[in-house]
Formats: sequence, C-alpha cells, structure tokens
Amino acid sequence: MPSKFHSVSATVSATLLALASAFAVAPASAQGYPERRVEYLIPFPAGGESDVAARLQQVVFAQKFKQEMVVVNRAGGGGALVWQQLNTLPGDGYTIAGINLPHVVLQPLEGTVSYKTDDMTPVYWFHYTPDALIVPASSPFQTFQDFLKAAKADPGKLSIAGSALNSANHVAHARLNREFGIRTEYVPFKGTGDLISSVLGGHVAATMSYTTLAIQQKGKMRMLAVATAQRVPQFPDVPTFRELGIDWIDGAYRGVAVPKSTPEHVRKQVSVMMDAINKDPDLRKKMVDGGFEVIDVSYDRIPAFMKTRTAEYMNSAKLLGLVK
Repeated sequence: MPSKFHSVSATVSATLLALASAFAVAPASAQGYPERRVEYLIPFPAGGESDVAARLQQVVFAQKFKQEMVVVNRAGGGGALVWQQLNTLPGDGYTIAGINLPHVVLQPLEGTVSYKTDDMTPVYWFHYTPDALIVPASSPFQTFQDFLKAAKADPGKLSIAGSALNSANHVAHARLNREFGIRTEYVPFKGTGDLISSVLGGHVAATMSYTTLAIQQKGKMRMLAVATAQRVPQFPDVPTFRELGIDWIDGAYRGVAVPKSTPEHVRKQVSVMMDAINKDPDLRKKMVDGGFEVIDVSYDRIPAFMKTRTAEYMNSAKLLGLVK
C-alpha cells in the first residue's frame, strides 16, 4: 500500500509536470504572434511620410506573417487625436499606432493636448526623415542664397508650409529663422500630403519638409538645402546646411507605440515583429530610395533613445517659446 509520503510526492511531481508543460507552451504561443489581423493607426492623412511607410510595412507584414495589417488613417491635431485615445484601446498587441518625434515631446508642452509624453509607450523606432527646405519648380528661388536674400529684403513676407504645429517641420522652421537671422511665417497643415497643392499652386513661398517629399515631387518641386551629414545621392547639387555654415542634422523620427495597458511580453512581441519588418532587404531599399534614413531602435533601447531625443527637443521648445 502506498505511503502518505509517496502520495504527496506524486502530487507534487504531477503539479511540477503541469507547470513545466505550461511554461513549455508559452514560447510557442509567443512565437505564434501575430495570429490575426493587426490594426495600425496612422495619426496623419494619406500621402504623408507616416502613411507611405505604413503602406510599405503593410506589404512586408503580409508576406512574413501571413496575416492582414489594416492601415487606418485617423488625422487630427497634428497626430494628437490618436495619441490622446491610444491608452483607451485594447492592449493586446493587435492595435498599434504610429508615433512621431518631436511631436509627442513638444505637443504636451503647449498645453492644448490631453496626453503627456510619459503616456506614450513606444516599442520600436524605424526611421527618420531629414529636414529640407523645398520650393515649387516655378519658384524664382533657384538656390538657397536666392531664398535667403529675398527673406532678408522683406522680413515676414515669405510664408513656409509645414506639417502640424509643434512638429519637426515647425521646429525646423523656427531654427531656419534663428540660424540665418530671417523672419518668415509658418503655415501649418494637417500633414505633408495636405500641403502639396498649396506649394505647387504658389500659395506659399516654400515648405519646410523632408527629403521624402523632394523625391516624391522631383520635377515639380526643388530642394534648396537639406539637414544631412552628406549630400543626398538623389540630389547631388543640393547643399547641406552644414555646407551653408550651420551644423544642422535632424528631422522627424517615426515609430510604433502600443496602449500602456499592453503587458511587457506583448510589447516585446510587437517590437520583434516590427524589427523583422524593418530588416526586410526590399523594404529597406525602398525606404532609402524614398529618402528615409533607416534606424533599428528596439524595445530594450527605447529608454536611452527617448532620454537623448527628449533632451534635444527641450532645446527646440525654447525656440518655439514653449518653455523658458
């Protein structure tokens, strides 16, 4: 007849076996993500850089994971509409959102949005687009020097379009005025896609946008200067701001965020998913050809990345009068 000790031992062994089986299943479940369609919220209108990148990622996602990624454009408030609502959405890894810098650092400082930078939970940053001053092909400004001369001759007359307030474009515009001692007016639009017709129609003198727009509109628009370390291969005749005497290398960073309720292991799963997409050779080539500077900032590197970028943007905030 079995002893009491033997019965207890058998029970413990069975329990341990059950736990071991449960843990053995966990990695397989993690590897199965994503197991159904993912909704990808883009906080800007169709046609802008965030949307263009998402459409490229959508194709790679379908190829790699055999699931559907639904890209939903939900513009408003320069991205704030989505970022204010993000933490009310399910934190299951199947609702993700585009997130931009410096937007999510600068907008809360203005005091007109209901989210704070710390409310955001970025899990991956995949690229940035360098700042660029661009004019329509019909513009009388053939060079940056032409533009600078006109701006100094009539302070306040020239208007420059950009995507949203307290955005990368807004910061770049303020920096342009400060660094070159000029005064131009900033005209905000909902997104890059929305400002194109105004630029081409001559309703504004120029746009402070990105290399991506200059490439998309090549032949219709002309880039006068760019904030990169080296000249952009697609525009070998366009000087960098460094060549013009200003140490200016910057732009807009884009990534993916999840609701704050998302468990830690799911955040990592989303990050791994985006990393796999971002490292696809064909996607990377299309990004580079389109004017994007590809980066790979995964979840474990987010805290250090955000600390560095936030410190930089606090300096920008002073330019915009958001902080003293």
